[in-house]
Amino acid sequence: MPVYNEEKFIVQAVRKVMKVNFGNVKKELIVINDGSTDGTGKELKNSRNLGIKTKGNSIKIITLRKNQGKGAAIRRGLREITGEVVVIQDADLEYDPRELPILLKPILDGDADVVYGSRFMGNRPHRVLFFWHMVANNLLTTLSNMCTNINLTDMETGYKMFTVEVAKKLDLQENRFGLEPEFTAKVAQMGARVYEVGISYHGRNYEQGKKIGWKDGIWALWCILKYNLLS
Repeated sequence: MPVYNEEKFIVQAVRKVMKVNFGNVKKELIVINDGSTDGTGKELKNSRNLGIKTKGNSIKIITLRKNQGKGAAIRRGLREITGEVVVIQDADLEYDPRELPILLKPILDGDADVVYGSRFMGNRPHRVLFFWHMVANNLLTTLSNMCTNINLTDMETGYKMFTVEVAKKLDLQENRFGLEPEFTAKVAQMGARVYEVGISYHGRNYEQGKKIGWKDGIWALWCILKYNLLS
């Protein structure tokens, strides 16, 4: 769980993840506080005393001194994993942790190595927000699909679940949101079995703390070309 300036959501996010029932599967939550300048760090310290019944599960909190970006925070978190399956869970709760078992099922069934949670398939609820964000997302997904020859509907989704074997091969380089096209290029190149499942989406506007902007879209375009055609 990469976190940057999410003091309003972080406690709720930690609670929701720790309450997810995976049956007999144990979980470890690794929170990377990516140089937050608000009260996120204080809230994370208090989260140890939230009264969460972990039942053999665990929470690990890592604090980076300076903000380095989502990709850098995820790279740091991947060095700490001890389990067999990894999922990226944003702290802003645009993605609902209660749906994590939906992503896990294709992996547990032995069908998938990587599962994307798609905001553009299925019949789950989606908040209606930015038209031009949707256009940009569709454009980037289409271009990525053309380069990777896989038919995703939502390359830019923040919900990506994958096995530890995939995690060990990734060698991610991007520090910010370029992580998404880089990840997709690399799992395609390694021949991973990729699945998609439909998820709900509770998007935020910029007043509520949304961070991705048009410059990230331009960089994502460059990353698609860089990791598919130039590397």
